[in-house]
Amino acid sequence: MLRRFAGTVIARHARPVATALLCAALAACATMGDLSQHVAGGGTAAAAQADHAERLYADGQLDQAANEFLALAAGSRGDAAAHYRLRAAEVLRDRGDLDGAARALGDIKRRRLHGDEPQRLDLLDAEIAIRHGDIGQADELLAGLGDDPSEAVRVRALELRARADLARGERFASAHSRALLDRDLQGGDREQNRRQLVDALAGLDVDALRTGVERLRADDPLRPWVEQALRGKGQPLARALPKPSRPVGTMQPGGNGSLQSEGYSSLHHVALLLPLSAQFATVSQSVRDGFLSAYFADARERRPELRIYDSGRTPADAIAAYERAVADGADHVVGPLQRESVGELFHQSLRARVLALNHPDTGEVPPPGSAEFGLLPDAEGAQVAERMIARGITRAAILAATADWAERAARAFRAQFEAAGGVIAGETRIPDKDVNYSTQILQATGSLGSGTDAGVFVSTRPQQARLLLPQLRVAGVNLPVFATSHVYAGDANAALDRDLDGVEFCDAPWLFGSIPGRPDRNRVATRIDTANGLGGRLFAFGMDAYALLPYMDWLLTHPDSYLNGATGELTADSFGRIHRLVGWARFQNGIALPIDGALDSAPLQP
Repeated sequence: MLRRFAGTVIARHARPVATALLCAALAACATMGDLSQHVAGGGTAAAAQADHAERLYADGQLDQAANEFLALAAGSRGDAAAHYRLRAAEVLRDRGDLDGAARALGDIKRRRLHGDEPQRLDLLDAEIAIRHGDIGQADELLAGLGDDPSEAVRVRALELRARADLARGERFASAHSRALLDRDLQGGDREQNRRQLVDALAGLDVDALRTGVERLRADDPLRPWVEQALRGKGQPLARALPKPSRPVGTMQPGGNGSLQSEGYSSLHHVALLLPLSAQFATVSQSVRDGFLSAYFADARERRPELRIYDSGRTPADAIAAYERAVADGADHVVGPLQRESVGELFHQSLRARVLALNHPDTGEVPPPGSAEFGLLPDAEGAQVAERMIARGITRAAILAATADWAERAARAFRAQFEAAGGVIAGETRIPDKDVNYSTQILQATGSLGSGTDAGVFVSTRPQQARLLLPQLRVAGVNLPVFATSHVYAGDANAALDRDLDGVEFCDAPWLFGSIPGRPDRNRVATRIDTANGLGGRLFAFGMDAYALLPYMDWLLTHPDSYLNGATGELTADSFGRIHRLVGWARFQNGIALPIDGALDSAPLQP
């Protein structure tokens, strides 16, 4: 019925997403050996001609391949003729000529087709229907593929469902099909699929995105893409903060009667990729030195082989460094550090597993078996909100710097605070060059009032905070103040930080106390310059990167488990994202001290 469209002129166009991969996969199901039962009647000459046509197709000579298949169909009968006509139509479809594909199919009889060929015929007919706006017919054909299609048929059906949904205006459903399709694709096909996924979500407003994401499971592959779409619109989602309960490394009886560390996997060859000679060199040195400190402090009998590579300035440099590391035998790669480089690396077909040291802005998640780990201001802002709610604070003012990290922290704080039932009484940004904050303070706190249910959230560097806190007091705002780790310079300085007294903030536990299995911070800081000041937090990050490697597999499959890290309790979600549950400290007499004598990372109970 669908082939009534054969006489309609269809303009040639760029190959649709996944064409090369899907048609190649479908073609692999149609080898001459598999089809011998119904093409053998053509003899060895026909078999040789068909083999030649498949080689032409594999080489990208689509016109010649289609002509060969059409010639074979004209010279054959019965099942063989039907098979060759289907292959000719598939090649023409791959060429972008659906009109020619419909003519090639003609009035082909389904009873002449074998294996998954009837399903492949339905896929072609569904695509022709979509092109001509008959979405109902396409839905009927796709629904009739059965419950157990071949992998190649399943993948192509997902792509066609995405197109059909988009054609009827169901953008969220279309994006969902493409999210399911994402991990079945590689290279350019994956890139085009992701562009279409992002475009589908970009056409939805905030309310539609929020309504759609509420219906998704926590582990739905579309969720990270919706989260990123909302962040791009300045409306981040509240985070589902993990609540792990079981530490990794519990000693368990082994097969030979010895005790083994639960969740531990031996490492063999590790590569560390950092931009050592680029603008991130200072940051990289702290991360590198922390990584090396943890490596040399590893008390296990045999440490893995370790090599360090300069990941350069650009994503292309980082990919080249990764390829060098793999060629040198690396089975685990840590890095790169820049967000753009991480995103580009995730687009590759990874031969060695990766623990990336950042999260890409594009929202995509790591390939299966790999993970991403970073010190995210968004995560800190969300956890400060949870901390304040747990303390009974339900009304808040927000004062944040104008930098990107501060903006991200402030938006995440608002989303988390409001999702928990809190109310933002006022919000403002503090320009870098200003020293008089009276206008900003009035704007943020003018409607806040007083009371035990009110508090202030601050997201600034120490220099701004040291100016801000005295001005808050002068303005009569004597309320609890909470902040992200950025408020602390990393080293004790009572003379400068006395004005910050009372400010409670989240940070890496290692900065304030000993962590089992990690070098003592006070001892390290006297010997290694990169562990001091703001570098201390990055040094702890590097130590945790090494500590995570042997437990990556376990954490990725056991969301209730956590690693007691230098930067906090580390756990993973089903998308391969490492989450950090921070610790808490407070300024007292100008010195940042862990709360209750230990940097407790657990939230307070209301």
